[in-house]
Amino acid sequence: MLDRRLNAFRTDLAEKRLEGQVEALRFVEGKPARVVASTTAMRPQPSLTSGIDTELLFGEPVSVLDRADGWAWVKSGVDDYVGYVEEAALGGPGAEPTHWVTAPRTFVYSEPDMKRPTVRALSMGSRITVTGDAETRGTRYLLVDGGAVIAKHVAEVGVPLAGDYVDVATRFLASPYLWGGRSGFGLDCSGLVQLSMMMTGRAVLRDTDMQRASIGMEISGDELRRGDLVFWKGHVAIMVDADMMIHSNGFTMDVSHESLADAIKRIEPMYGLPLLYRRPS
Repeated sequence: MLDRRLNAFRTDLAEKRLEGQVEALRFVEGKPARVVASTTAMRPQPSLTSGIDTELLFGEPVSVLDRADGWAWVKSGVDDYVGYVEEAALGGPGAEPTHWVTAPRTFVYSEPDMKRPTVRALSMGSRITVTGDAETRGTRYLLVDGGAVIAKHVAEVGVPLAGDYVDVATRFLASPYLWGGRSGFGLDCSGLVQLSMMMTGRAVLRDTDMQRASIGMEISGDELRRGDLVFWKGHVAIMVDADMMIHSNGFTMDVSHESLADAIKRIEPMYGLPLLYRRPS
């Protein structure tokens, strides 16, 4: 059975590449679009009462397979995740983004001046198209459609942040836990891993089980070092060193540090011992 999270198929419609692998009344090529909301929730069903699988960020590309009743059935151009988003969160493909946000959170101002009203807030990883630059009272701004962003909060798309991905993860300390979240406004455990790795040039899959099966190589617990991953059933944490880890978790309801020993002791009654230790390649 194909994973519905990474393969777009329904009984009435499926993506063209799956022709011959699944049964559907029609097979289509998706149409390109981009996210125009600061973030938008992706759900397994086209309903606001449906749970959230993941989030898409401003400027990220999607392939639209169907539109109906205010919803779009899409496949993410970043990690291939499939689901439903509110149609109003999408715009045309537009110009190719030139920059992405490198601060955990930042604002788009109505004008290149921090004292002017803001247009929207953006998360790290959001993609924007820069059209010019300006300076006001010693602060440099980059101009975008409808506003301006602080220049030092962005970099050219794809240029990785300095340091390792653990450094990036620590920038989100105290950010709230959010099931399905993968933005600076709220993250879940695997969202923290994916976003931090993305910003340092590593493309990884979205959910904990996907990461457990695909990232790096398995190691033993006594080999743990900075950057290694610890997996429980439905949870993942990042090792800061051989003893301490950082994770977005439902216990503290934020991104926090915790010793591995304390986490094992706390989690074992609910989910048992860690399932796996992996070292990203």
